[in-house]
Amino acid sequence: MIQTEKLPPDAAGIERAAALLRAGGLVSFPTETVYGLGADATNDEAVARIFAVKGRPSFNPLIVHLPGLEAVDTYARLEGDALRLADIFWPGPLTLVLPRREGSALSPLVSAGLPSVAVRVPDHPLAQRLLAQAGRPVAAPSANPSGRISSSEAAHVLAGLGGQIDAVVDGGPCGVGLESTIIGFAPEPTLLRPGGLPVEVIEAALGQPLAAHQPGAAVNAPGQLTSHYAPAAPLRLDATDVRPGERLLGFGPVRGAALNLSPAGDLVEAAANLFHHLHALDAEGAGPIAVSPVPMTGLGRAINDRLKRAAAPRP
Repeated sequence: MIQTEKLPPDAAGIERAAALLRAGGLVSFPTETVYGLGADATNDEAVARIFAVKGRPSFNPLIVHLPGLEAVDTYARLEGDALRLADIFWPGPLTLVLPRREGSALSPLVSAGLPSVAVRVPDHPLAQRLLAQAGRPVAAPSANPSGRISSSEAAHVLAGLGGQIDAVVDGGPCGVGLESTIIGFAPEPTLLRPGGLPVEVIEAALGQPLAAHQPGAAVNAPGQLTSHYAPAAPLRLDATDVRPGERLLGFGPVRGAALNLSPAGDLVEAAANLFHHLHALDAEGAGPIAVSPVPMTGLGRAINDRLKRAAAPRP
């Protein structure tokens, strides 16, 4: 076990975090979506530590975080519809799966052996400062044990990975609270994972609907495993009642909720609260959790995706 440093979000904390990344360390840091578990994406040993610490399957690719489009072009081919989306939505909660440039310095582990690489430009001032100061592409999946609830606060990171990683930069709660939306382009724009950027907004920018990732297809982006984002207790979805022994995670004006994602039925508020509330129920040692129905529009699509995977049978 190692001593995990809790770093402040000031110049000294960011300088220390950047130095740890350059030295091959693992550093968790906030983005607008969730906290990432960062490592130098050009360092094989550092990237391998991400998989080992998280207990993450090696076939599950990682997202590489970069400070801007010019940096992305160093490691991947950004053109056509992908470039159009990048121009509109970066920095922001959007990940693009792009053809990897031959001879790239990226560790092959980040792509899980695939000829593509998932890249993102985060919209968080602390993440931007850290990426600029580290001077390296940073591979950063969500900072939690594989398959468990993602971390939207530094305390969540320390509870799940404390003693196994080198540091966490405490930048407060994440604003979006859900991982990024992932789009692939093989050969047409395809939704690989719903997330913090609503599908409808992306389709409007493209002027066409996104193709759907086919069930049973090989994993080619993060967040596609059937069981993921799971609390310790089992979940029952679309609950309109509460059974004996259950605690209700509500949405909208429902009675008797132990916690409510958004009493006003606001999907943005619900997305920001989702992982926080699941962590809170976990910390209380809650029994089975019943979850109120959440609409399948806007961010509701991503919320329902996370809930469905959290409720799936555990491996």
